[in-house]
Amino acid sequence: MHTRTLGQGLEVSAVGLGAMGMSQSYGPNPGDRDDMVAVLRGAVERGVTFVDTAEVYGPYVNEELVGEALEPVRDDVVIATKFGWDIRDGRSVGLDSRPEQIRRVADASLRRLRTDRIDLFYQHRVDPDVPIEEVAGAVGELVRAGKVRHLGLSEAGAATIRRAHAAFPVTAVQSEYSLWTRDPEPEVLPTLAELGIGFVPFSPLGKGFLTGTVSPSTAFTDGDIRRTIPRFSEENRAANERLVDHVRRLADAKAATPGQVALAWLLAQQPWIVPIPGTRRLERVEENAAATAVALSADERAELDALAVRVGVRGNRYNDAGMSMVGR
Repeated sequence: MHTRTLGQGLEVSAVGLGAMGMSQSYGPNPGDRDDMVAVLRGAVERGVTFVDTAEVYGPYVNEELVGEALEPVRDDVVIATKFGWDIRDGRSVGLDSRPEQIRRVADASLRRLRTDRIDLFYQHRVDPDVPIEEVAGAVGELVRAGKVRHLGLSEAGAATIRRAHAAFPVTAVQSEYSLWTRDPEPEVLPTLAELGIGFVPFSPLGKGFLTGTVSPSTAFTDGDIRRTIPRFSEENRAANERLVDHVRRLADAKAATPGQVALAWLLAQQPWIVPIPGTRRLERVEENAAATAVALSADERAELDALAVRVGVRGNRYNDAGMSMVGR
């Protein structure tokens, strides 16, 4: 696994690992915690040294899992976590990015992660009630105190990114980006290129759709977030199969998997883009890591670039409540 550099010189593996699904969002949680510890440690052994978590995942239990798994290899990994939610009685009830809340979350996350520093601390969603300059300033204070190394933003709009970066250097912006979610391209990616900020696509495999393993007949279990996402309605899945069919044909021609082609396309966009696919299985970690060896020609890239526009994508990537919190 080779490395890539986000903003402010932060070096990470070219493909990271999103840990959220190990604790929530994709049906029943794994029954054996030790299995997930083994996946996380196995990923590091295979060169995946960039791991993403958040206090709200669980909440809290995902950070605890990541902390336990990575404690023995802490100096070999970059850990990203997030703040910004008002969590009460075990669930999120809104946003809270007040400086005093950011400080509280940082201290609690450090304990759960069993570490003395957070490598990358993202604001999980932009809080309209707290000026982004105050948010950046609060994280800047944590950087100066040695508790945090780098500031990140998640699902922020271009104007907010500029304001935050002017107050304190932003190292990375995390947003959903994939062959069927192209929202960052018009404004966010050019802004990041101009400012020297890295980009971390989450759900780079379209929450599993771009792996070719989800069909219109797939039945999502209780607790699977895809049951609430318009793009994953049975009707929309049927319409969106045209996109994944093309990816599958290209993958077959390259003796690769559809997921590897989807990741290779992202990696080819910019050298400062680092996708963080999530999984609960070590064989998927290996498959995703191997996407760095899948080469796409200029013609193949151009065809994939135009794919979503040409075949169309049906359905929003979040429900209405989720869409209201992105691009601020």
